[in-house]
Amino acid sequence: MASRVGILALQGGFEAHAKILRALGAEPREVRVPDHLEGLDALIIPGGESTVMTLGIEREQLAAPLRDLIARGTPVLGTCAGMIMLDRDHLGLLDVRAERNAFGRQLRSFEADIELNGIDGGPLRAVFIRAPWISERGEGVSVLAELDGHPVAVRQGNVIAVAFHPELAGEPRLHELLLGLDRAPAEPA
Repeated sequence: MASRVGILALQGGFEAHAKILRALGAEPREVRVPDHLEGLDALIIPGGESTVMTLGIEREQLAAPLRDLIARGTPVLGTCAGMIMLDRDHLGLLDVRAERNAFGRQLRSFEADIELNGIDGGPLRAVFIRAPWISERGEGVSVLAELDGHPVAVRQGNVIAVAFHPELAGEPRLHELLLGLDRAPAEPA
């Protein structure tokens, strides 16, 4: 049976994630309301606009169900705004503080090759669009990659967050990593 991977689909780029998941043999499911979280094997919180995503999560009363899902050990990948949504100031599921638009506004978007701990096969192509970086992190958070001295990929237990868009580069290795994570209870935030 294929892994069922939810993609938070309140706003942002969720279809590119779904395409990669299908290519890997997983079953993507758009998540818009709490009932859509039932039976998931993993979850992706995609990029988008974090303020709009926050309002959507509040409107649909998704915050508590998302926290419960992750506390039960469901593997999670947050990309770009997803990293922001997971931080201390938003859902509080990752012991980090993400700085919005840290590399600059839209005109400062760029691509880079990133060496990411835990990913084989050479550098990962990363698309940075109004990207955050990690400005603070707790002791239980491992830095997987840095750019210009700033953490841009981190992991804490079953949660991985990256400041970039691997899906826009057609890069499947982070999705493969997500699908391979063991379900383990999340570490307290």
